[in-house]
Amino acid sequence: MKPLRPGRIVAFTLLLMGGIVMIMPLLFMLATSLKTSSEVYELHLLPREPTLDNYLEILTRSPFGRWFLVSFSVASLTTASVLFFDSLIGYTLAKFRFRGRTFVFIAIMSTLMIPTEMLVIPWYVMAKSLGWLDTLWGVMFPGMMSGFGVFLMRQFFLGVPDELLDAARMDGLNEFQIFWQVALPLVTPALSALAIFAFLGNWTAFLWPLIVTSSPSLYTVPVGLASLSGEFQTDWEMIMTGSSIATIPTLLVFILLQRNIISGIMLTGLKG
Repeated sequence: MKPLRPGRIVAFTLLLMGGIVMIMPLLFMLATSLKTSSEVYELHLLPREPTLDNYLEILTRSPFGRWFLVSFSVASLTTASVLFFDSLIGYTLAKFRFRGRTFVFIAIMSTLMIPTEMLVIPWYVMAKSLGWLDTLWGVMFPGMMSGFGVFLMRQFFLGVPDELLDAARMDGLNEFQIFWQVALPLVTPALSALAIFAFLGNWTAFLWPLIVTSSPSLYTVPVGLASLSGEFQTDWEMIMTGSSIATIPTLLVFILLQRNIISGIMLTGLKG
């Protein structure tokens, strides 16, 4: 065993303290979801008599299951759209030479500097003119492509050797086949990272789904949980219970894809 130096002790202590600070909100959420309504406002973290009645109630006596299905559908479909279109655009900008390529890339990157709040009004006008208000498509369309995803995929595709693509062309593959069968499998770590960002972003989105939907059946999980907060009373135990259930898909997505991200980082270090 290596001796612990003072610097390592300080570093581990700071990391431990940071980890505790980051995990405390999660522990508070889980603990509150196991409390009764009378215990919520008491000044203690752990419930005296843990109960699962809150989970049974939110799943049986509220449309939470519908909200969960809507959120999962929106997050899954938009993530698939982001992975396909952003990788296709990134590949085009990285591997094709055409006039105006730099201008197109700068224009896409400039969209990252526009706050989401400034885009809400154009999105709403577009959704209204196309008849997408209070529809599932209206909730999804703003998140189906992203400037960050284009940037990420372009940077990874720049590292794919052009000689490999030329060899595929000599073998008779068309351009889409080269993209789909040759280039795309080589950037799996970038796809995994982009999938996590896209899924989390659309799963936790609140402002736009709140504006574009008016039917409770189309509420996403964040909007549905916000509706549990009334003017005179807020069911905090139910909100924390729904939030605890809502963290499960995000944890599963990260657990399933983190191995590809870590292997990608390792391969990048070996290439250097």
